[in-house]
Amino acid sequence: MSDSPARAIARFAAVLRYDDIPRAVRERAQVQILDGLGVGFAANAYPFADKAIAGIHALGGDGACTVVGRRECLPLRDAALANGILIHGLDFDDTHLESIVHATAACLPCALSLAEALDLHGRDLLIAYVAGMEVAIRLGAAVKGGFHHAGFHATGIVSHFSAAVVAGKLLALTEDQLVSAQGIAASSASGVQVFLEEGAWTKRFHPGWGAVGGITAAYLARSGFVGPSRPYEGKFGLFQTHLQAEAATVDGTRLAAGLGSRWELAETAIKPYPVCHFIHGAADAALALRAELPSVDAIARVRVLLPEPTLPIVAEPSGDKRRPQTDYAAKFSAPFVIGTCLVHGRFGLSELRPDALKHPTVLALCERTECAPDPDTAFPAYFSGGVELDLNDGRRLRRHVRVNSGAGERALSVEEASAKFMAAAGTVLSDAAASRARDAILSIDRRPVRATTGSLGVHGLPDRERPARSES
Repeated sequence: MSDSPARAIARFAAVLRYDDIPRAVRERAQVQILDGLGVGFAANAYPFADKAIAGIHALGGDGACTVVGRRECLPLRDAALANGILIHGLDFDDTHLESIVHATAACLPCALSLAEALDLHGRDLLIAYVAGMEVAIRLGAAVKGGFHHAGFHATGIVSHFSAAVVAGKLLALTEDQLVSAQGIAASSASGVQVFLEEGAWTKRFHPGWGAVGGITAAYLARSGFVGPSRPYEGKFGLFQTHLQAEAATVDGTRLAAGLGSRWELAETAIKPYPVCHFIHGAADAALALRAELPSVDAIARVRVLLPEPTLPIVAEPSGDKRRPQTDYAAKFSAPFVIGTCLVHGRFGLSELRPDALKHPTVLALCERTECAPDPDTAFPAYFSGGVELDLNDGRRLRRHVRVNSGAGERALSVEEASAKFMAAAGTVLSDAAASRARDAILSIDRRPVRATTGSLGVHGLPDRERPARSES
């Protein structure tokens, strides 16, 4: 009789050692951690960060664990929750395209806070992070987008299981205990997509809550609390309960396939734009077309081509997408993102500021935009996209991008990821402090975790190394 998926995952995680992980995978993991922490720093320039940390601090008060870019230190689970909100809060963090999961956000908040609390070495953190990433990615890939179709945010669900594995590895759980931790996590995994209706903030909360759930599950399992051994399969398992009509499409063998021999982590794409990853190929196309435009005023109509399964998320309802009311709604609006790219020739964090959301030329272009299924898509391997422009003089310009920037052969290099980190961390750190943090993260496996986390908070920095906070 073959192992259950939970048993296979537990066996993989329990015995995984640093030297088992190929050097290229370890190096890529460091780059992805760098990217996650960079966007975590940048999140502190936005109002949701202060409000979230205030609420979390009110629950548990002060603690000993670092919160990225903050003066506050919080208790273990509160710090993991806060770091999850910061890392995922701008939707600028990485995505594994096939699984449609923000993999680093699903693993790093737990790995960082628990490894710091336990005073472990950076190697321990890296091993646990890699183990969690492999689980998060395979779980997302197994459902083939089914969580999204059923109304769930996939990262919100997956993060409970990946964090349970991360925490279990850091706590040196046995194989049986790791099975139980996954079973316990199944009772906390959730995260509905209702935030899409009005640009609410709850998506930001999901991976941090998964970290809380995973840490809780691992500690309970270590103490002998019994969880179900088959959390994924069966009538009452995750796939049936959360997917229901979509459950028939699940490939359960994907969960354990290639564990320890085929490494999915390195295929995770780092975002060049702070918007929903589904729009990236079309954004690339729009930026390429802008060079061919005589002027934005010459555009009579815009047609955005997107993977058909993503249309409900980034293109519907069309009226709301044409006039997003919040920065978060704008991230999930294909008309707004493409209009902004065509008008400004870029899309960065500044294109989500309140004044940018009201730009009259962008909004006028949104009104002339329609979205349609992309007949040439490579989805889900890549988030392909295209843009067609009908001009007032009767010409049609078209550009299609099969492999979106940041993915596959267009993956961001160490230098490009470092540049993104420096720009993001520069919102709360001086250049010198940001450089120290970057260097510490890229050598995280060569020092104790606390030697790295000491460069991530601002509680110990002199005021001259803390730039004025933005009020965006």
